[in-house]
Amino acid sequence: MNVLASWWKRNFNNPQIVILISLLIIIFAVIIFLGKPLAPFFSSIVLAYLLESVIIRLEKLKVPRIIAVIIVFLLFVTLLMFLIFWVIPVLISQVSQLVQQLPTYLSTGLEFVRKLPENYPNLISETQATSLTNTITSELTQMGQSVLTKTVSSFFSVMSIGIFIILTPILVFFILKDKSVIIGWFSRFIPKDSNLTMSIWGEVDVQIGNYVRGKVMEIFIVGLVTYILFILFDLQYSILLATLTGFSVLIPYIGAALVTIPIALVSFFQFGWTGDFAWIIISYGIIQLLDGNVLVPWLFSEVNNLHPVAIIVAVLFFGGIWGFWGVFFAIPLATMVNAIINAWPNKLESTEN
Repeated sequence: MNVLASWWKRNFNNPQIVILISLLIIIFAVIIFLGKPLAPFFSSIVLAYLLESVIIRLEKLKVPRIIAVIIVFLLFVTLLMFLIFWVIPVLISQVSQLVQQLPTYLSTGLEFVRKLPENYPNLISETQATSLTNTITSELTQMGQSVLTKTVSSFFSVMSIGIFIILTPILVFFILKDKSVIIGWFSRFIPKDSNLTMSIWGEVDVQIGNYVRGKVMEIFIVGLVTYILFILFDLQYSILLATLTGFSVLIPYIGAALVTIPIALVSFFQFGWTGDFAWIIISYGIIQLLDGNVLVPWLFSEVNNLHPVAIIVAVLFFGGIWGFWGVFFAIPLATMVNAIINAWPNKLESTEN
């Protein structure tokens, strides 16, 4: 007990430690309990954080901040309009076409399974093939009913999505324009004796900034290269599959494996066991290999490396709490925790001295 009491007194008897823990609890509580109603605000902070790096570079070129904000914001709105009026409609169209083709794909797949005992009698029996087809049919029926239910319920959230799209750009503009005012307002609530918190935040801020910018670039590059590949092979649903591939990098290791399934299925149903099918799968594998071994080290050279187990645990934990944004920020949040753990003893000793 004396050892435990000594450890507690050494690590938690410092006022700066109390300030740091209190701020972390408040931030996490706000995100957990107010994450959904404040989603446009949090999304705006993320976007503003991303755009701020461009504004800083323009300011270094002697461009006044207000002019830099207007230029970057207009580019952001242009890109947003491009996504809303071209990319998203194409994605919706391809999803609709894919849904219409599902019965054909299903019948082709079931026919392939039924012929397995005839083609490979030593590997699968007639009974096993029949059981497998019945299981696939049952699971797909339940999945279809679930998708229909979610589609009907999502109809009522169209208005909230519209509000989200309208509010987010407005919030982004004012966050960028009045950055110093907003930071000054929030700093009023931070105790003056918080050197430890500010020191750790400085390190975490660099890590998160590098991660967010690098991850957006990785999504864009991987998605674009994959789209070019699919266009060269005239693969159906190329934009949809390339978009899925781009966003799959948000979940290291797991995302690439999951997206491989629809790419392989669409390629198989379109080309069959042909050379085109083999080349698509091989090329896709090469893209994933280059992403993990060339692009990621280049983009995230300044981000602390985390063990794969820590990354997967962070994705599962934060994704389970906050959904998409939890998955997106799983690695920077894990990096933040790691930075706090690493900096805690050193920063505590320096602040005491």
